[in-house]
Amino acid sequence: MDEDTHSKSRRSFLKTGGLVAGLSATAVAAPWVQRAGAADTITWKVQTSWPAGVGLETFQTWCGTIKDKTGGQLAFQPFKAKDIVGDFELFDGVKNGVLEAMNSFSLYWAGKLPATAFLSSYTMGLRYPHEWDIFFYSKGGLQAARDLYAAQGLYYVNRIHHGPNIIHSKTPIRSIEDFRDLKLRVPGGMIAETFAKAGAKTTLLPGGEVFSALEKGTIDAADYTGPAVNWALGFQQVTKYISMGPPGLMSVYQPVDLMDFAVNMNVWNQLPDNLKKFVEDEIQVYSNTHFGAIQK
Repeated sequence: MDEDTHSKSRRSFLKTGGLVAGLSATAVAAPWVQRAGAADTITWKVQTSWPAGVGLETFQTWCGTIKDKTGGQLAFQPFKAKDIVGDFELFDGVKNGVLEAMNSFSLYWAGKLPATAFLSSYTMGLRYPHEWDIFFYSKGGLQAARDLYAAQGLYYVNRIHHGPNIIHSKTPIRSIEDFRDLKLRVPGGMIAETFAKAGAKTTLLPGGEVFSALEKGTIDAADYTGPAVNWALGFQQVTKYISMGPPGLMSVYQPVDLMDFAVNMNVWNQLPDNLKKFVEDEIQVYSNTHFGAIQK
């Protein structure tokens, strides 16, 4: 074999060896790929409570990564608020199989399941994400949430960190007395009870209806998420004032407004164990991505 032929053979071997090594590394890093061709794609219809803005964009982008991450075994078809069912009907929509899964605010279900008031921010409660993580992962909170949802036919996968809520108002709020007779949108639970005690006329509304209610004058003010989300939804166009907490804590009544990801229990039970593990891990990825996106 001459030197030129030997060099070509060596280069061919290195290329082939590199390709095999690369494929092997991919298979180890993403074991789903090894089995992708053996099963049809499982597609879940997943509806979020986000009507628009950075929250919805982050949710849709994340859903778009699932099929590739599982090598085609699982896909999430994203739907925004009210696309399939009303925002306050999400729980029953998943329970009854209209949707496979949901990404919503846990506090929305306080009327149906009062204990969910303790799975998200409440007045003068836990103030920071790490405090909630201690509750969920060291004090039994995650299992309590799963038991609570399981009794209703849903699997609570995990919490999703959000952020503090602020109040957009048409009139200035400078003291507790300014809440008297204020028509205020709230999410429910102890938050609603707190403001009602302060004299506000509270109204429960899903996030997708807040802008129109402010625009029409149905409400005077609205408690809803944080600056990045609310700006994208246009609240600054229909209100003049923002009420926030003291320095260092944007909100004392709802400092960490948690969301969750929950799946129809029958759908969850039919999922292979490797994909169950993937979904549980992936919700943490989404939580981190979501929390970072809304901090603008």
